[in-house]
Amino acid sequence: MCQFPPDVEFIVEPYLSGSRIDSFLAKHLRNYTTWRLHRMVAEGLARIDDQPAECPDRVFRGQRVRIRLVEPPDKLLDPCDVPVTIVYEDPWLMVVDKPAGLVAHPVGDFQEGTLSNVLQAHLDRQTSFRGLLRPGVVHRLDRMTSGLIVTAKEHLAHRLLSIDFQQGKLAKSYVAMVEGQPEFDTRMIELPIGQRPGGNSVLMSAQPDAKDRRPAKTQVTVIRRCSGYAIVECRLFTGRNHQIRVHLSHIGHPILGDDYYGPFGTLRKAPRFDGDEPTECRHALHAASLGFFHPILREWMTFRSAPPADFHALAPTAAMENSESPAHRAESSP
Repeated sequence: MCQFPPDVEFIVEPYLSGSRIDSFLAKHLRNYTTWRLHRMVAEGLARIDDQPAECPDRVFRGQRVRIRLVEPPDKLLDPCDVPVTIVYEDPWLMVVDKPAGLVAHPVGDFQEGTLSNVLQAHLDRQTSFRGLLRPGVVHRLDRMTSGLIVTAKEHLAHRLLSIDFQQGKLAKSYVAMVEGQPEFDTRMIELPIGQRPGGNSVLMSAQPDAKDRRPAKTQVTVIRRCSGYAIVECRLFTGRNHQIRVHLSHIGHPILGDDYYGPFGTLRKAPRFDGDEPTECRHALHAASLGFFHPILREWMTFRSAPPADFHALAPTAAMENSESPAHRAESSP
């Protein structure tokens, strides 16, 4: 039988050496606020190397920190049982094939039913006490984009993945269906992207009048030419909001099903909002490949995913062939 309330113990990592005990515990127990952990420390429920701990105490490399969790988490995500495909999982991270329509993490009015809520339910089934683990989204996909996304299960993996991603130590490619017939086989698009002018628009633009423009680079390769549309692969070298949608729109080949971005940077319609996200329909963009260094094992890992049926349904003709992309698989090399 599981002990309740549970005792949990952590070893102080070098990068957290010198932290206050409540701040250190908050890194590991991410469903608890520092304030709630501070209160439990003040109640005499924490120990450092088997000695009673007090709130002002700092912890140092290699020390064992233990706390009895007599109070429940105070920022726990509400679990959600929407089915998602977990492509890969180990003690440190999960790679998920996100369906279109699912927000990556709570934002604005989307506080329930997000991918993070789904993964919280999954993690709660792995622990004896609800909320001991919390999914950490390292990067995001647009709500109506499907495909691969990695989330961390514990704080060190989240920290190291975030550092690697910020330093560009990852490889991401997408498959898209676009309007028209591109005249190129491969093209590198290097156009700065910023916020579309006018009000508080969440839409982006590669036009010169866009606000707060930042460099953006996308390589587009035509995979197949079909009647009235083409299938392309997009490789990202930067990670701007709506980058692929904006770049393909700007060169005159917007993504099939995109509610907002039209040919040559035009806007099809103004967005309607549901919380902080514009309401929109599924568009033909799928995160098909994701590569990164495992944050703990430091092995390069590559995952691939075939576009789902609702992606193919956006093709103008019903006779479209199935994608030649392989089904989910992971590859690793030292």
